[in-house]
This record gives sequence, C-alpha cells and structure tokens, in this order.
Amino acid sequence: MKNLINILIITVLFTSCAPKLVPKSVAYKGVYDEKPLSILVMPPINRTTNVEAKEFFHSTLCVPLANQGYYVVPSFLSMEILKKESAYDSEMFLNSSIQKFGEVFGADVALFTIISKWDKSGIGGTVKVEVEYILKSTKTNEILYTRKGLITYDTSVRSNSGGMAGLLIGMAATAIKTAATNYVKVARACNNYTLIDMPAGKYSPKAQLDKDEMAGQKEFKAIVR
Repeated sequence: MKNLINILIITVLFTSCAPKLVPKSVAYKGVYDEKPLSILVMPPINRTTNVEAKEFFHSTLCVPLANQGYYVVPSFLSMEILKKESAYDSEMFLNSSIQKFGEVFGADVALFTIISKWDKSGIGGTVKVEVEYILKSTKTNEILYTRKGLITYDTSVRSNSGGMAGLLIGMAATAIKTAATNYVKVARACNNYTLIDMPAGKYSPKAQLDKDEMAGQKEFKAIVR
C-alpha cells in the first residue's frame, strides 16, 4: 500500500510539473487577430562565437515561412536595403518601434531571431543550437509569436561492428561526419522544426483552420537529424 501511495504521489507531481499545452488560438491569438500577410526577415542576432551562424540562419528562414503560407520579403533585397540604411544590427530595433520597416518594405510583421548557442561536439556527434524566434507587428509593435528552443542536431554514426573496435570506428566516423557537416542544414533543421508551429498564413490551405491544434511549448528541447 505504501509503495502504491508513493507511485501515486510521483505521478501527480510529474503531471503537475508537465507543461500544459493550449490551442494555437490561445497561444498565438495576436496572429489570428491581425492576420499578417507578409513577413520581413530581420538579420539574425548572433550572440555566439560562430560568426557564420548569422548567415546560416538568414539564408534558411524564407522557405519555412513561405511553406506556412506567408509572403516573405526577398532576403537579398531586404538585406541590401538594411545595410545601406545602417539597420543591419537587428538588436537596435528589438525593443523599439518597427513601424518604419512596415512602411518601407510593406511588411505586416518582422521576424527576429536570437542565436544564443552554437556548440559542436565531434566526439558526441552533435551540434547544439539555442535560438529564439520573435514575430513582431509593424503596426502595433506587439509580439505575436515567440518560441525558444535548445535544438540538438544529431550527426552520430552507428557502426555495425561490435565490441571496442566497433565503438572506436563509430566514434571516428562520427567525428569526421560532424566536422564535415553542412551547417546550413543545421540551421534549416532548426527553422523547420520551430516554425512549423506557426499559425498558417493566408496562402496556406490551412489558414484560420488550425486554431484548435495544440501549440508547441514556448520553450523546448528537441533532437533532430
């Protein structure tokens, strides 16, 4: 009986600590209310020591956003204009008005990304990326969508050989594969995994029909390959 009570207590505690999922209509109410059509992808904010992470993410954001049913201002065009106007540093605008971007680019919303971690482990066969996505309205400056994830990109190689020899072969192959990883693929995997949770835009057949779907966690951990 005592063991049964302990199990019940553990179950209750686990259930109470588990994050509660809510419908997208609740989690992203601002998106459904405002119904944005077009998105401006701001240059990512890179807080890591990997100087190329900014380019990896910027070059891979348009496709998942377009797949969700939004018109995305062409990156090559927006980047050139932002550089000429000394607006390449997105951090300057993260907490300030972005209405001017709506006027210049005709964008309803702007997507900010903050890359906080980019760690590569050749032995473990992983690339760990921590990134936050913030979608702000160019009309109201309100945050309509935000998610933050610690995403582990698994590059490990499993050897068919058994024993210590197989383990060493697998470790060596993993280290080589990790070193040769195309990091654009890592950024693309992070963006695809996170942004699939965004409410569907007007150009998607699911527009305004996905309100009852459960939204993903605001902060999450995930492993992708």
